[in-house]
Order: sequence, then C-alpha cells, then structure tokens
Amino acid sequence: MKAIYLTGFMGSGKTTVAEKLSFELAVPAIDTDHQVEEVTGKAIPDIFSSEGEEAFRKYETESLKTIPNKNVVISTGGGIILKKQNREFMRKHGTVIYLHCEPEEILKRLEGDSSRPLLSGENRQAKIQSIFSERLPLYREAHFEIDTTNRSVSEIANEIQGFIG
Repeated sequence: MKAIYLTGFMGSGKTTVAEKLSFELAVPAIDTDHQVEEVTGKAIPDIFSSEGEEAFRKYETESLKTIPNKNVVISTGGGIILKKQNREFMRKHGTVIYLHCEPEEILKRLEGDSSRPLLSGENRQAKIQSIFSERLPLYREAHFEIDTTNRSVSEIANEIQGFIG
C-alpha cells in the first residue's frame, strides 16, 4: 500500500483519523509535527518563537522526506501544503486525502487550545478564516477530499478505505 497522506487545516481531524486508520489497516501512523519535534528536540510553539515559521517549514519538509512512503498513514501539519515541493512529493509517493472542515467547526474544535502558534493573540475567528481561505486551493490539490464537519472518525476512516480500496 502506498502511503496515505492526510492534509487539512488544524483541527480538521488528521491525527485522530490517522490513528483510527492505522489501527484498522494494521500499519503505523506518523505525525509530521511529532517528527519535527523529535528531530529538533523542541516543541512547535518553541520553534515558532525562537526560530520563526520559515525554520519550522524547513524542518517540516526535511521530515516529510524521511518518513517511509509505503504501508503507513501520515498526518501532516496544516501548513505542509504551503510548499509546492511538499505537495508534489506527497502526490508522487502516496495518496493525498484532504480532510475538509468548515471554519466555524474548526473554531469550536480549537476552543481552549493554546498550542497553535498561528492562532495566538486576539480574533482567532478572523485568523482561522484568513489562513483557511489562503490554503484552501492548495488543500484541494489532493487526490481525494472528505468533509469531516459533523462526521464521526469511523465514518471518515471508512470513506478513506473506500478510496484506497
């Protein structure tokens, strides 16, 4: 089986769905954000504050290339699609599935979550809407798109298994 790359905005369910698929398909799940933290020895918010977003994106790209691309489910960071080389790499080495979630639902899901550097400060709703709008065309370059809004993890995992057949 080729790698399954789950892309989508923060809070869309990538990590949770990857864990469910990993269990059901009996393959490992790897989270690119966790890979970056492991390699750098730093938490993502610390990377953003000490080195900046550009450094984080560089670590993210490097990590993507070191992850196996067979018999694995990979949950990606929400911004991994910002670099064309990452989008091309994932499309070439696996099946890319965009987990779409409406911005209003994302706001609810991320309520109380202070671990998201791009959403720090005031007016999270406007930040979510702005970032979401900017990234949406890039997410849609995926092989498949699934709307995760108001759906269970099992429903989403079953739909993905139908795609990869």
